[in-house]
Amino acid sequence: MPPAQEHQQLHEQLAPVYSAIDNGHESSVIKLVNSLHPAEIAFLIESLPDEEQREKIWNLVAIERKGETLTHLNDYIRIQFIESMPTSELVLTTRTMDYDDLADLLPDMPDVVSRVLLQSMESQHRERLESVLSYPEDSAGGLMNTDTISIRTDISLETVMRYLRFLGKIPDTTDNLIVVNKAGLYQGVLYLSDLLTHDPDDSVASVMNTDLAGISAATDQTEVAALFERRDLITAPVVDEQGYLIGRITIDDIVDVIRDEGEHTFMSQAGLSEEDDMFAPVFASSKRRAVWLGINLLTALLASTVIGFFQATIEQIVALAVLMPIVASMGGIAGSQTLTLVIRGMALGQLSSNNYRLLLIKEVSVSLLNGLLWAVVLAVISGFWFSSEALALVIGVAITINLVIAAFAGVVIPIALDKVGADPALAGGVFLTTITDVIGFFAFLGLASLMLT
Repeated sequence: MPPAQEHQQLHEQLAPVYSAIDNGHESSVIKLVNSLHPAEIAFLIESLPDEEQREKIWNLVAIERKGETLTHLNDYIRIQFIESMPTSELVLTTRTMDYDDLADLLPDMPDVVSRVLLQSMESQHRERLESVLSYPEDSAGGLMNTDTISIRTDISLETVMRYLRFLGKIPDTTDNLIVVNKAGLYQGVLYLSDLLTHDPDDSVASVMNTDLAGISAATDQTEVAALFERRDLITAPVVDEQGYLIGRITIDDIVDVIRDEGEHTFMSQAGLSEEDDMFAPVFASSKRRAVWLGINLLTALLASTVIGFFQATIEQIVALAVLMPIVASMGGIAGSQTLTLVIRGMALGQLSSNNYRLLLIKEVSVSLLNGLLWAVVLAVISGFWFSSEALALVIGVAITINLVIAAFAGVVIPIALDKVGADPALAGGVFLTTITDVIGFFAFLGLASLMLT
């Protein structure tokens, strides 16, 4: 289901809550809000434009639901709520949270809260949390949870069943048990379906699956998401550099990664952050967007400077001013198509040093064919419109040049930005637009100066 349709359905489901808020029925609001999933509570709060209303709803959320709700809120609102909460309430809020979610929240917590929370934990739980905190947030180690159930290879399935009955509860989103040796080195997984369908006297070693390799804790979250997508995984084990089991990643965390990266790519194209609050104060929003507008102003001035070099030519031939935007626009569209394709390939791990040259040749070839096609179309239109064969030739050649350069830039720019550590989704469009505008104007007006004046 498309996100817009999904959100519309969610708004419809929350209609009784909105109505209760508008009518001031606090008892109904408390009941309705606390019947929602924490993600839905976060969605409700983010949908309210008034900060006082947000704060009021937040104060009505049950303490045991606040921790997970915080993880679903955008950075701006989450930090506001954390700063407004007493230390004792923050500690109570976070005590029941999963370690991976808690690790995401701790950097936003006041130092005193972090210390109190860590000191209040049992040593085993503290060590587990610290193991998650020791890895970057966007790595497999930062995503993992330590609520693993591990078993040994040398026991029977009947023993495993007795062990599970002894535990009484298995973690949510569990489709397998992780198999380790006596030293704790990862060996494979035992799927619950195999546990239930094989002879209880069979050993774990004879039934377990060894095809699923442990994911290194240092693996980037994008690669982890791609692995889950390729292999249709629900959970996957995480291992350290020596191969020791340290945790597991679940599909709900991967869904968050995929959605966050999609939002990041979409918002970055406009110079915004996926964590921006839609109803943030005017000054705060203006300040963040001003930088992006300034960058675009500089690039626009560069393109205008190129046009200025040919001012005399444009004054002599008014038709150039009419046709000039078409050349830049066609190059911009062609470049954006290539840029989007390359960024997607990079995100999915499909693009590497082994194949980007082939992609470059392919994209330039595609743009050359499209350039020739639309050059003929536009040349015919321009020739009839302005009764000038020379003008038709100029715009046809300029379109072809700009589309080829746009395809080349669409491949090279994101790869170059990635190599220097910049975000291709954020900066790629700015560089591409500048190049297609400058090259388009220069090719068109330069050829016109040579052939028409």
